[in-house]
Amino acid sequence: MADRNILVTGAASGIGAAACRALAAPGVAIAIHTRGNRDGAARTAEAIDADGWMHTGDLATLDADGYCRIVGRLKDMLIRGGENVYPREVEEFLYTHPEIVDVQVFGVPDGKFGEEVCAWIRLAEGSRAGAEDIRAFCRGRIAHYKIPRYVEFVGDYPMTISGKVQKYLMREQMARRLADAADVQPSPGPDDLPGSRPS
Repeated sequence: MADRNILVTGAASGIGAAACRALAAPGVAIAIHTRGNRDGAARTAEAIDADGWMHTGDLATLDADGYCRIVGRLKDMLIRGGENVYPREVEEFLYTHPEIVDVQVFGVPDGKFGEEVCAWIRLAEGSRAGAEDIRAFCRGRIAHYKIPRYVEFVGDYPMTISGKVQKYLMREQMARRLADAADVQPSPGPDDLPGSRPS
């Protein structure tokens, strides 16, 4: 689907589905700083195609009126057993839980499904919710493959100096934790790794 102002590529069938793999707009002045970056030209070529369109890497839905809603980033999407899971969608659902103050969802490696859904959650002061409470809240309300297998309760998240959450560090920490747990125990199931409580 394309018009004069926006090009949507990789469109899936159906309005409302995650319909866009890339959004791009022509005629937008873009300055890309490449000084000191050995991969500058290659990275620029990845982002801007031969026709001058900049691919943002955003995932979006398109409604019946043609409005586009950004739902996440392509690089954040995880694939669990062949199903695409958009972390932001799961996060927005989990924010409806009355005891969740903040949540970050990401994928962790899994031998059976390729990736599993993991949620790091900051609970409201005094909350006693556990990992199974969170999964029970999800059951029947979101697709089974979007329900976090791993739930960790944390006090804060790794952040950049500018305050951006660093999901890649959470993913690395969780992958190490799961690998260490696998060395100690036989294959853990979803209820074998209850989230830790905030300290």
